[in-house]
Order: sequence, then C-alpha cells, then structure tokens
Amino acid sequence: MNAQLLQVAQLAWSPNLRVTRAEGDCATVLRRAASALMGIPLHTALGITQERARELDARAREDRRGVEFVVVAPGGGTPPTHLRLVLGMDGEEASAGVLDLGAVLEGAPPVQISRLSSSLSHEIRNPLSSVKMAVQTLARNTGLSDRDKRRLTIANREIRTMERMLWLLSEYGREGAANLDSHPLRSVVQEATAMVAPELAERRIEVDVKEEADLPRVRVDPNRLRPVLAQVLLNVAMGLPEEGRVQVTLRQATPGHVSLILDDPAAALPPEERGTLFDPFGSRLARGAGLSLAALRRVMTGVGGDVVAEGSAEPGMVFTLTFAA
Repeated sequence: MNAQLLQVAQLAWSPNLRVTRAEGDCATVLRRAASALMGIPLHTALGITQERARELDARAREDRRGVEFVVVAPGGGTPPTHLRLVLGMDGEEASAGVLDLGAVLEGAPPVQISRLSSSLSHEIRNPLSSVKMAVQTLARNTGLSDRDKRRLTIANREIRTMERMLWLLSEYGREGAANLDSHPLRSVVQEATAMVAPELAERRIEVDVKEEADLPRVRVDPNRLRPVLAQVLLNVAMGLPEEGRVQVTLRQATPGHVSLILDDPAAALPPEERGTLFDPFGSRLARGAGLSLAALRRVMTGVGGDVVAEGSAEPGMVFTLTFAA
C-alpha cells in the first residue's frame, strides 16, 4: 500500500472561518504543523481566496458530506497542489477531511491511480450535470441583460472545461482494451479540433494541419483519442496570442508508422520536469488540466503507439505522436 494514502488532515472551523481544530498529517498535506493552523483564517490554512473559503463553509454546513476540490498555487515556481476536501458537520463545527491528490498519485501503481480517477470523475459528474442544466435554463430567458448573457457565456465555457477534465479523469481510470480500427489521421485531428471549436473561436485561433501526400490510415481508437487530443490542442492554443495558429504536421515516420507532430512555441521544458512530464499532475505544461499529457500517453500506449516531447528551458516544444499504419 502507498503510505501517502494515510496522509490526511482534518480541519474544523468556527462560523467566523477560523480554524478551531487541526488533526492528522497537517504538516504533509497543508505544509503547516497542526499547532500553527490553530486560530488562523480558513483561507490561509488552505491557501485559497476568502471567497472560496466562504463557499466551502456554506457547502460544509449543508452537512451532506459534499466533495470539493481546490488548487493551491504556492508560487516561486513550485507546481500547484491539488486538494480534495470532504465537507460536513462534526457536531456543531463545520469540518473537512483534506487529501493531497498529488501525494496520493506520486509513486502510485497504475491500478491505484485508475480507481482514484474513476471515483473522482463519478463524484463530480452528477453535480456538474445539475449546474449545466441550470445554466442552460437561465440562458433561455429572453429578458437577460447583456451583462448577464456574458456571465452565462463564461459559465458555459467553464462547464465545458470541467467536462473535458472529467473525461480525462475517466480516460485515465479506464482499464478496458482499446477498440482499434483503421482511420485517416487527418480526420481524427479535425474531429478533435471540433470538440474545442468554441474556445478556439473566442481567441480566433486556427489549427493548421499539413499532411504528407499518400499518407496511410492508422490503427486507432478515435473515441478515446479525440477528447485527449482536443485538450492537448487547446493547451497549445491557450499559450498563443489571439489570431494565432496551432501547427500540426502529419507525415510518414519509420516504415509502417505515421507521426503527428505538434508544435508548442510557448511552452518550455525545465530540466526538473523531464522525468515527470507525462505523470499525473507532473507538469505545468498542462496549463490547469493536470492529466492531459498523462491521459495522452495512456491512450497512445493503449493503441500500440507512443508520444515523446522535445524541448528545453527556453520556449519552444515539439510533441510527436507515433501511430501504427
């Protein structure tokens, strides 16, 4: 068993959002000794905003054992920490069990990561569906002001982002064999691009696909590759200025193989991330996704292919996906 699974912190706080009790492995999970957490504001203890702390408090006082996730960005080049909170009431106090997802995933065997990913995806999907239905219902109101319409546009965009993240979690947790078939690689890229078309259109970014003549079809499971590739394309696009172009090249590789080459001019690969680039939450390149590159490697391995990245500490990276023709 991974010893990290035992590292959980337990917090309780007063109605004025100050920590009244801190137990468990606070030093590992929250980077502070339990004694140092006593009496400080909840948002300081968790490393989040005051507004987010108030949201967590309200959710805890519903006493439904709700699950929430927060991202803590320490700064100074330190990768963000992803925390999972189980919220509820402990007697008269609001409380939370806090788990560091990065610590759980670090060094964990694939089956452990898979089960955790599937569990998290399931826990988030149901409440997100309710939020999506509520936003869609509000959008049908013809009396909305322009300001409210813009807010709903933002809400819809963030819902789509969360849906893609959930798919990545599900994909990383999937254990079944890929359903391989023969497909034109250009068509798979175009279908992946269509999945993030609204986000690309907002920034007026186009995906430019250059294909070598007489390229053979590749063996792939498009249902598994499309969403992962869509997220990676979007990651690259988000690093470009508006009206930029994402460059994708399809060409013959070694005999019997076809390569998809994706240029990311804005990303850099620091030496300390070379060994963790494709690990869950192992790189800042995911730009908030955390699992996009890890899921990409998992899918490519499942179809008998491979993915590698070339880059340095200076901006400018190249991802090469290799498929069996």
